[in-house]
Amino acid sequence: MTANSPYEQPSGHGPQSSQEARVQALETQVQALAEAVRALARGLEQPPSQDTVLPKEAARGARLAHEILLAQGL
Repeated sequence: MTANSPYEQPSGHGPQSSQEARVQALETQVQALAEAVRALARGLEQPPSQDTVLPKEAARGARLAHEILLAQGL
Protein backbone atom coordinates (compact mmCIF):
# COMPACT_ATOMS: atom_id res chain seq x y z
CA MET A 1 0.00 0.00 0.00
CA THR A 2 1.11 3.50 -0.64
CA ALA A 3 1.78 6.07 2.05
CA ASN A 4 -1.39 7.93 1.06
CA SER A 5 -3.62 4.88 1.13
CA PRO A 6 -6.91 5.45 3.01
CA TYR A 7 -6.47 2.00 4.59
CA GLU A 8 -3.25 2.88 6.36
CA GLN A 9 -3.18 5.05 9.43
CA PRO A 10 -0.19 7.32 9.96
CA SER A 11 2.06 6.24 12.80
CA GLY A 12 0.96 7.68 16.12
CA HIS A 13 -2.68 7.94 15.08
CA GLY A 14 -3.91 4.39 15.53
CA PRO A 15 -6.11 2.87 18.22
CA GLN A 16 -3.08 2.23 20.43
CA SER A 17 -2.08 5.89 20.48
CA SER A 18 -5.69 6.93 21.09
CA GLN A 19 -5.88 4.56 24.04
CA GLU A 20 -2.58 5.85 25.41
CA ALA A 21 -3.84 9.43 25.13
CA ARG A 22 -7.04 8.53 27.00
CA VAL A 23 -5.08 6.78 29.75
CA GLN A 24 -2.78 9.79 30.07
CA ALA A 25 -5.78 12.14 30.30
CA LEU A 26 -7.36 9.95 32.99
CA GLU A 27 -4.12 9.84 34.96
CA THR A 28 -3.92 13.64 34.86
CA GLN A 29 -7.53 13.95 36.03
CA VAL A 30 -7.01 11.48 38.87
CA GLN A 31 -3.93 13.39 40.02
CA ALA A 32 -5.90 16.65 40.01
CA LEU A 33 -8.75 15.05 41.94
CA ALA A 34 -6.32 13.62 44.50
CA GLU A 35 -4.74 17.05 44.95
CA ALA A 36 -8.19 18.61 45.41
CA VAL A 37 -9.12 15.99 48.03
CA ARG A 38 -5.85 16.66 49.88
CA ALA A 39 -6.66 20.39 49.90
CA LEU A 40 -10.12 19.66 51.32
CA ALA A 41 -8.70 17.30 53.95
CA ARG A 42 -6.09 19.86 55.05
CA GLY A 43 -8.86 22.44 55.36
CA LEU A 44 -10.88 20.13 57.60
CA GLU A 45 -7.99 19.08 59.80
CA GLN A 46 -7.79 20.75 63.14
CA PRO A 47 -4.57 19.90 64.95
CA PRO A 48 -5.18 19.89 68.70
CA SER A 49 -2.18 22.13 69.31
CA GLN A 50 -3.41 24.97 67.11
CA ASP A 51 -6.21 27.41 67.76
CA THR A 52 -7.28 27.86 64.15
CA VAL A 53 -10.84 28.59 63.24
CA LEU A 54 -12.15 25.45 61.52
CA PRO A 55 -14.75 27.16 59.28
CA LYS A 56 -12.14 29.60 57.97
CA GLU A 57 -9.67 26.80 57.19
CA ALA A 58 -12.41 24.61 55.68
CA ALA A 59 -13.47 27.45 53.39
CA ARG A 60 -9.86 28.01 52.35
CA GLY A 61 -9.44 24.29 51.59
CA ALA A 62 -12.67 24.21 49.60
CA ARG A 63 -11.65 27.28 47.62
CA LEU A 64 -8.24 25.79 46.87
CA ALA A 65 -9.80 22.47 45.81
CA HIS A 66 -12.19 24.34 43.53
CA GLU A 67 -9.33 26.29 41.95
CA ILE A 68 -7.39 23.07 41.36
CA LEU A 69 -10.36 21.47 39.62
CA LEU A 70 -11.03 24.58 37.52
CA ALA A 71 -7.39 24.76 36.46
CA GLN A 72 -7.64 21.17 35.18
CA GLY A 73 -10.93 21.81 33.42
CA LEU A 74 -12.85 19.47 35.73
